[in-house]
Amino acid sequence: MLFVRKFLNWFFRNRENGAITVAQWPNPALWLVIAAAVLLWIWPSSGRASAALAVVVKGGLLVWAADEIVRGVNPWRRCLGAAVAVYELMSLLT
Repeated sequence: MLFVRKFLNWFFRNRENGAITVAQWPNPALWLVIAAAVLLWIWPSSGRASAALAVVVKGGLLVWAADEIVRGVNPWRRCLGAAVAVYELMSLLT
């Protein structure tokens, strides 16, 4: 049980301030993804605007994921970034 507690503490402990961090306020890349996704949801079409918004959403998620992998505050955030990156890259291939 002590091993599990130490592992979870290591996995979720913020390296910057020592707090447990599972989620954070969105960074600029994620705000851009959120805005583009909302616009895509409000304005679904098959035109160029829709395609451009879809590129912004996917590209922004990849940028966000790369940022989390490199600068994530704990292993959980880095794994989350890696999972999103793998998902987005796999969705591009299919």
